[in-house]
Amino acid sequence: MILLSMAFRIDPHVHSFFSGDGVSSPEAIIHSAKKAGLDGFALTDHNTCDGCRYLRDKGLLREDGEAVDGFLIIPGVEISTQEGHLLCLGVWLPNGLKGIPAKEAIAMVRAQNGVAIPAHPYDRMRAGIREGHLDELEMDALEVFNAATSLQRHNDSARAYATRRSLPMTAGSDSHHHGSVGRSHTIFSAANLSMRSILDSLAEGTSLHCVPLSPLEALRKTFFNWVRLSKKRSYLSPAGDGARKGGEVGAGV
Repeated sequence: MILLSMAFRIDPHVHSFFSGDGVSSPEAIIHSAKKAGLDGFALTDHNTCDGCRYLRDKGLLREDGEAVDGFLIIPGVEISTQEGHLLCLGVWLPNGLKGIPAKEAIAMVRAQNGVAIPAHPYDRMRAGIREGHLDELEMDALEVFNAATSLQRHNDSARAYATRRSLPMTAGSDSHHHGSVGRSHTIFSAANLSMRSILDSLAEGTSLHCVPLSPLEALRKTFFNWVRLSKKRSYLSPAGDGARKGGEVGAGV
Protein backbone atom coordinates (compact mmCIF):
# COMPACT_ATOMS: atom_id res chain seq x y z
CA MET A 1 0.00 0.00 0.00
CA ILE A 2 1.35 3.42 -0.97
CA LEU A 3 1.12 6.07 1.74
CA LEU A 4 0.72 9.60 0.43
CA SER A 5 2.64 12.35 2.18
CA MET A 6 1.29 15.73 3.11
CA ALA A 7 3.10 18.97 3.90
CA PHE A 8 2.93 20.17 7.49
CA ARG A 9 4.26 23.51 8.72
CA ILE A 10 5.99 23.10 12.07
CA ASP A 11 8.09 25.58 14.07
CA PRO A 12 10.62 23.33 15.85
CA HIS A 13 12.14 26.00 18.10
CA VAL A 14 9.73 27.91 20.38
CA HIS A 15 10.04 29.24 23.95
CA SER A 16 7.35 30.12 26.49
CA PHE A 17 7.52 31.91 29.84
CA PHE A 18 8.80 28.64 31.29
CA SER A 19 12.13 29.77 29.79
CA GLY A 20 13.84 32.46 31.83
CA ASP A 21 13.91 34.79 28.84
CA GLY A 22 10.47 33.91 27.43
CA VAL A 23 7.48 36.18 28.00
CA SER A 24 4.41 34.42 26.58
CA SER A 25 2.11 31.78 27.99
CA PRO A 26 1.80 28.45 26.15
CA GLU A 27 -1.84 29.28 25.40
CA ALA A 28 -0.87 32.59 23.76
CA ILE A 29 1.72 30.77 21.66
CA ILE A 30 -0.85 28.22 20.47
CA HIS A 31 -3.24 30.99 19.47
CA SER A 32 -0.55 32.86 17.52
CA ALA A 33 0.78 29.69 15.88
CA LYS A 34 -2.67 28.80 14.56
CA LYS A 35 -3.19 32.36 13.36
CA ALA A 36 0.15 32.14 11.51
CA GLY A 37 -1.04 29.05 9.64
CA LEU A 38 1.18 26.53 11.39
CA ASP A 39 0.13 22.92 11.88
CA GLY A 40 2.08 22.76 15.13
CA PHE A 41 5.30 23.58 16.94
CA ALA A 42 7.85 22.07 19.29
CA LEU A 43 8.00 23.67 22.74
CA THR A 44 11.72 23.84 23.52
CA ASP A 45 12.11 25.85 26.71
CA HIS A 46 15.59 26.24 28.14
CA ASN A 47 16.59 23.25 30.27
CA THR A 48 13.04 22.36 31.31
CA CYS A 49 10.03 20.41 30.08
CA ASP A 50 7.75 22.20 32.58
CA GLY A 51 5.84 23.93 29.79
CA CYS A 52 5.25 20.62 28.04
CA ARG A 53 3.98 19.03 31.27
CA TYR A 54 1.73 22.04 31.81
CA LEU A 55 0.23 21.64 28.34
CA ARG A 56 -0.14 17.90 28.81
CA ASP A 57 -2.05 18.38 32.05
CA LYS A 58 -4.24 20.99 30.33
CA GLY A 59 -5.10 18.47 27.61
CA LEU A 60 -3.40 20.50 24.88
CA LEU A 61 -0.49 18.10 24.33
CA ARG A 62 -0.92 14.33 24.13
CA GLU A 63 1.69 11.93 25.46
CA ASP A 64 0.90 9.49 22.64
CA GLY A 65 2.09 12.09 20.13
CA GLU A 66 -1.23 12.65 18.40
CA ALA A 67 -2.58 16.07 17.49
CA VAL A 68 -5.24 17.82 19.57
CA ASP A 69 -8.08 19.27 17.47
CA GLY A 70 -5.90 19.18 14.36
CA PHE A 71 -2.92 20.94 15.99
CA LEU A 72 0.30 19.24 17.07
CA ILE A 73 2.60 20.23 19.93
CA ILE A 74 5.83 18.25 20.07
CA PRO A 75 7.39 17.98 23.55
CA GLY A 76 10.97 19.15 23.68
CA VAL A 77 13.67 21.08 25.46
CA GLU A 78 16.70 23.17 24.52
CA ILE A 79 19.52 21.93 26.69
CA SER A 80 22.47 24.20 27.40
CA THR A 81 25.04 21.43 27.05
CA GLN A 82 28.71 21.72 27.88
CA GLU A 83 29.41 22.47 24.22
CA GLY A 84 26.40 24.65 23.41
CA HIS A 85 22.65 24.63 22.81
CA LEU A 86 20.95 21.43 21.68
CA LEU A 87 17.30 21.08 20.63
CA CYS A 88 15.83 17.79 21.84
CA LEU A 89 12.48 16.96 20.22
CA GLY A 90 9.99 14.22 21.03
CA VAL A 91 11.27 13.68 24.56
CA TRP A 92 10.29 14.09 28.20
CA LEU A 93 13.52 14.84 30.03
CA PRO A 94 14.03 15.79 33.68
CA ASN A 95 14.89 19.34 34.62
CA GLY A 96 18.40 20.25 35.70
CA LEU A 97 20.43 18.89 32.77
CA LYS A 98 22.20 22.19 32.05
CA GLY A 99 25.92 21.69 31.55
CA ILE A 100 25.91 18.00 30.66
CA PRO A 101 28.06 16.88 27.70
CA ALA A 102 26.26 17.04 24.35
CA LYS A 103 27.01 13.36 23.71
CA GLU A 104 25.28 12.44 26.96
CA ALA A 105 22.26 14.55 26.07
CA ILE A 106 22.03 12.94 22.64
CA ALA A 107 22.17 9.48 24.23
CA MET A 108 19.23 10.43 26.46
CA VAL A 109 17.29 11.68 23.43
CA ARG A 110 18.01 8.51 21.45
CA ALA A 111 16.85 6.40 24.40
CA GLN A 112 13.41 8.02 24.02
CA ASN A 113 13.45 7.73 20.21
CA GLY A 114 13.61 11.51 19.90
CA VAL A 115 15.77 13.67 17.66
CA ALA A 116 18.71 15.90 18.57
CA ILE A 117 19.37 19.11 16.62
CA PRO A 118 22.14 21.60 17.46
CA ALA A 119 20.62 25.09 17.58
CA HIS A 120 22.09 28.20 15.90
CA PRO A 121 25.58 26.74 15.45
CA TYR A 122 28.32 29.21 14.51
CA ASP A 123 26.53 31.98 16.43
CA ARG A 124 29.23 32.90 18.90
CA MET A 125 26.99 35.32 20.79
CA ARG A 126 24.32 32.70 21.51
CA ALA A 127 26.12 29.53 22.62
CA GLY A 128 26.02 27.71 19.32
CA ILE A 129 27.94 24.43 19.24
CA ARG A 130 31.23 25.04 17.43
CA GLU A 131 32.25 23.12 14.32
CA GLY A 132 34.96 21.13 16.06
CA HIS A 133 32.37 19.73 18.46
CA LEU A 134 29.79 19.23 15.72
CA ASP A 135 32.26 16.94 13.98
CA GLU A 136 32.15 14.64 17.00
CA LEU A 137 28.36 14.46 17.36
CA GLU A 138 25.87 12.04 15.86
CA MET A 139 23.05 14.52 15.40
CA ASP A 140 19.75 13.88 13.62
CA ALA A 141 19.61 17.25 11.86
CA LEU A 142 21.03 20.76 12.04
CA GLU A 143 19.23 24.05 12.52
CA VAL A 144 20.48 25.93 9.45
CA PHE A 145 18.23 28.98 9.76
CA ASN A 146 17.47 30.61 13.08
CA ALA A 147 15.25 33.67 12.69
CA ALA A 148 16.84 35.35 15.71
CA THR A 149 20.45 35.01 14.52
CA SER A 150 21.83 38.51 14.08
CA LEU A 151 24.34 37.76 11.31
CA GLN A 152 23.11 35.87 8.25
CA ARG A 153 26.58 34.41 7.67
CA HIS A 154 26.08 32.24 10.76
CA ASN A 155 23.03 30.65 9.15
CA ASP A 156 24.92 30.33 5.87
CA SER A 157 27.76 28.51 7.62
CA ALA A 158 25.30 26.13 9.28
CA ARG A 159 23.67 25.32 5.94
CA ALA A 160 27.06 24.71 4.34
CA TYR A 161 28.05 22.37 7.17
CA ALA A 162 24.78 20.41 6.94
CA THR A 163 25.29 20.07 3.20
CA ARG A 164 28.82 18.72 3.67
CA ARG A 165 27.57 16.09 6.10
CA SER A 166 24.32 15.39 4.23
CA LEU A 167 22.33 16.25 7.34
CA PRO A 168 18.59 17.02 7.36
CA MET A 169 17.96 20.73 7.89
CA THR A 170 15.51 22.69 10.00
CA ALA A 171 14.52 26.33 10.30
CA GLY A 172 12.92 27.80 13.42
CA SER A 173 11.78 31.10 14.83
CA ASP A 174 13.54 30.72 18.19
CA SER A 175 10.54 32.73 19.33
CA HIS A 176 10.51 34.05 22.89
CA HIS A 177 7.33 36.05 22.31
CA HIS A 178 4.12 34.73 20.82
CA GLY A 179 4.10 37.41 18.13
CA SER A 180 7.07 35.88 16.30
CA VAL A 181 6.05 32.22 16.38
CA GLY A 182 6.36 30.68 12.94
CA ARG A 183 8.35 33.59 11.47
CA SER A 184 10.67 30.87 10.23
CA HIS A 185 9.58 27.24 10.24
CA THR A 186 10.15 23.83 8.72
CA ILE A 187 7.88 22.08 6.25
CA PHE A 188 7.78 18.34 6.85
CA SER A 189 6.47 15.86 4.28
CA ALA A 190 4.78 13.23 6.47
CA ALA A 191 2.02 10.64 6.29
CA ASN A 192 -0.03 12.32 9.01
CA LEU A 193 0.06 15.03 11.64
CA SER A 194 1.54 13.14 14.57
CA MET A 195 4.80 13.46 16.46
CA ARG A 196 6.08 10.11 15.28
CA SER A 197 5.25 10.73 11.64
CA ILE A 198 6.77 14.23 11.69
CA LEU A 199 10.00 13.18 13.42
CA ASP A 200 10.42 10.08 11.27
CA SER A 201 10.01 12.16 8.11
CA LEU A 202 12.95 14.37 9.08
CA ALA A 203 15.46 11.90 7.65
CA GLU A 204 13.77 12.12 4.24
CA GLY A 205 14.44 15.86 3.98
CA THR A 206 12.53 19.06 4.60
CA SER A 207 11.64 22.37 3.02
CA LEU A 208 12.45 25.57 4.87
CA HIS A 209 10.57 28.83 5.31
CA CYS A 210 13.30 31.30 6.23
CA VAL A 211 12.40 34.82 7.37
CA PRO A 212 14.42 36.66 10.04
CA LEU A 213 12.86 38.45 12.97
CA SER A 214 11.98 42.07 12.37
CA PRO A 215 14.29 44.65 14.02
CA LEU A 216 11.63 45.25 16.69
CA GLU A 217 11.23 41.52 17.40
CA ALA A 218 15.00 41.06 17.56
CA LEU A 219 15.32 43.99 19.97
CA ARG A 220 12.55 42.59 22.16
CA LYS A 221 14.22 39.17 22.27
CA THR A 222 17.62 40.68 23.11
CA PHE A 223 16.08 42.85 25.82
CA PHE A 224 14.46 39.94 27.62
CA ASN A 225 17.49 37.73 27.08
CA TRP A 226 19.84 40.16 28.82
CA VAL A 227 17.58 41.97 31.27
CA ARG A 228 15.24 39.08 32.12
CA LEU A 229 12.63 41.16 33.87
CA SER A 230 10.12 38.36 33.51
CA LYS A 231 10.39 35.79 36.26
CA LYS A 232 10.95 32.26 35.05
CA ARG A 233 7.91 30.08 35.69
CA SER A 234 8.06 26.53 36.95
CA TYR A 235 5.37 23.92 37.17
CA LEU A 236 4.80 21.08 39.58
CA SER A 237 2.77 18.50 37.73
CA PRO A 238 0.21 16.45 39.66
CA ALA A 239 1.88 13.46 38.02
CA GLY A 240 5.02 14.24 40.02
CA ASP A 241 7.38 14.02 37.03
CA GLY A 242 10.11 16.42 36.00
CA ALA A 243 11.78 16.62 39.42
CA ARG A 244 14.48 19.23 39.65
CA LYS A 245 18.02 18.64 40.73
CA GLY A 246 19.46 20.49 43.67
CA GLY A 247 16.22 20.70 45.62
CA GLU A 248 14.69 23.56 43.65
CA VAL A 249 10.94 23.76 44.12
CA GLY A 250 8.59 25.13 41.47
CA ALA A 251 5.52 27.21 42.07
CA GLY A 252 2.23 26.29 40.48
CA VAL A 253 0.94 28.34 37.56
